[in-house]
Amino acid sequence: MLEIKDLASWLSPEAVKLYEDRGYKELYPPQAEALERGLLDGKSMLLAMSTASGKTLLAELAMLKAALQGRRSLYIVPLRALATEKYDSFKRFRALGVSVGISTGDFDKRDERLGKNQIIIATSEKADSLMRNGVSWVRDLAVLVIDEIHLLSDVGRGPTLEMTITKLRHCNPNLQVIGLSATVANAQELAAWLKAEMVSSDWRPIRLREGIICNGMMVFSDGEVPLDAKKDEALALVKDTLSQSAQILIFENSRKNAEASASRLCGLISADEGALELSLSILATGESETAVRLASCVSRGVAFHHAGLLPEQRRLVEQGFRDNKIKVIASTPTLAAGLNLPARRVLIKSYRRYEYGRGMTPIPVIEYRQMAGRAGRPGLDPYGESFLMAKSSSEMQELLEHYIHGTPEEIWSKLASESALRTHLLSTFAAGFARNEPELKAFIATTFYAQQQDPWHLDVTLEKVIDFLRDNGMIQGSDEGLLSPTRLGSLVSKLYIDPLSAVIMLENLKKKSALEADRAERKRPSDLSLIHLIAMTPDMDLLYIQAADGWVEEFIDQHHLELYDEDNYDYLLREAKTAAMLMDWIGEVHEEQIAGRYHIGPGDIRRSAETAEWLMHSLAELSKHLELGITFKAEQLAQRIHYGAGKDLLALLNLKGVGRVRARKLYLSGITSIERLLAADQMEVARLLGPKIAEKVISQLKKEEIQP
Repeated sequence: MLEIKDLASWLSPEAVKLYEDRGYKELYPPQAEALERGLLDGKSMLLAMSTASGKTLLAELAMLKAALQGRRSLYIVPLRALATEKYDSFKRFRALGVSVGISTGDFDKRDERLGKNQIIIATSEKADSLMRNGVSWVRDLAVLVIDEIHLLSDVGRGPTLEMTITKLRHCNPNLQVIGLSATVANAQELAAWLKAEMVSSDWRPIRLREGIICNGMMVFSDGEVPLDAKKDEALALVKDTLSQSAQILIFENSRKNAEASASRLCGLISADEGALELSLSILATGESETAVRLASCVSRGVAFHHAGLLPEQRRLVEQGFRDNKIKVIASTPTLAAGLNLPARRVLIKSYRRYEYGRGMTPIPVIEYRQMAGRAGRPGLDPYGESFLMAKSSSEMQELLEHYIHGTPEEIWSKLASESALRTHLLSTFAAGFARNEPELKAFIATTFYAQQQDPWHLDVTLEKVIDFLRDNGMIQGSDEGLLSPTRLGSLVSKLYIDPLSAVIMLENLKKKSALEADRAERKRPSDLSLIHLIAMTPDMDLLYIQAADGWVEEFIDQHHLELYDEDNYDYLLREAKTAAMLMDWIGEVHEEQIAGRYHIGPGDIRRSAETAEWLMHSLAELSKHLELGITFKAEQLAQRIHYGAGKDLLALLNLKGVGRVRARKLYLSGITSIERLLAADQMEVARLLGPKIAEKVISQLKKEEIQP
């Protein structure tokens, strides 16, 4: 058994003491195995281990050793929330003189400044964009950690993650790669691709008892325990958990169910001071109906958690659960994706989930394992318990075989899709990883796709994508057979948009301009026109049409002259609804009204606005490059989308702490510019903004951070 003090063979005494002071005494068996097999001697490693078995600690040790030798590490995560969590955790290394940085933001920023840090945390998309923008420090990495590497098989994120790993290994031939994964069926194949040792283990620090609730019984492999349930078995399980002064996570298959479940459980817990304080903090994040509902639940020690919440609301719920102010969280599966939030018990209410175009489908085994793995808090619980629910003995038997005793799925590369290759081939040429077709094929031969299948399967798709990029002026050939990006191709790659998005924007703008020139009525496109244009691109996530959305057809009829031509009417409906929502957002319609009208949460509004801002900024850059005459308008719209405000407020919105609501209050009181704000009566400003915000704004102006 390796003890923490044995780390002195690799780390400084101060580093070892940092862990000892945090209560670490000895390493878990799989951790000891990883060290014995060379993790701290620079060997690449795939750690396919159970949740809570200490994978992150191993990654930390490798990065810490590199940092103390003056070398740099990159830690890649799938989600921004996870990046923030890791950043907060790794900041403690600053006590050892190790600098830590995080980058999840704008995709066309170089972020060269990040290179001054020894540990850098980024999402895979951001890491990919850093390479596209030619950041020098990515060619000088000692350690690459990929958290949740099994997401290579995710249709959306997988190709970017795969290409990012492939490119980083090309840039840094001696790179130590550490993949952190749940247990998967073909981990050996993944390890072979990474040229890594594999440590695979089902060991957990706390025993996990996996059971199924059926006919009023908690059924485990080694016996049954009755549940005091008359009708509602889920309610009975929560009551039983609370009676043991323990916490429970409930996974629901939809946001609606998560909210309903939390509301139903509110009456079980008496309010305490900590929960009431937390509920006030949640109310302070916004006045939407969702915030009010969440705050009401939290005041009773219960919460819901899903992607419709604002990031700060999700963070408050997570911290409230860690601090034991919240006893029950009803969540969609997003919470299972890597966040450190263990509980005594986990209940997976439904193992089926709605998938667009497929209806209700069973979740993968790997996803079940991630949810079930949240059960049991190291150092706090004697054991953890997870439960599925079955309506009959035959269903129970199926669940036992498939989920509890079943094997997690294999990971399969998703790189072969045309949409993924459009984006990634352009960036491969733009960043200089390949200069002709043979070099491109040699590069593709080093991907995980090529590890699993003969790369020649991709040849037809590669040809097709190269033709698309060439036909649309993004790459050019030479007599010597060289392929290089054009100025347009380089710009599109740096903007981090799908080349098809650029084509859609440019073709529609040119088409409309030509039509108007024919009619001799050259008009600038309206705000709605440009917002509809970005909604037509594959990069924009569109809102779905629901039964109550009959008004969308009327909206299309009223605004048909401003909308671009769209052949697919179903798409047009979704694009128009999304564009209408963004128009309401920049028209300063109250967030609660937007959420109600479009059947979405505040988090969805912000996410759509973030994507729309990025696409509008990209449109402005394309216009600047090709002199399309809409640069200023698109830049201004990007700013308005960022703040959700009218253009008359833009001068005031650069002030920290002044959002669209406060800026409008100032404007309506005649304070319409920075000059007027400087000249205004301070008592009046305090009345409009509140004393604290007013004080901050005025001191900000006095420091001349913002020039009039």
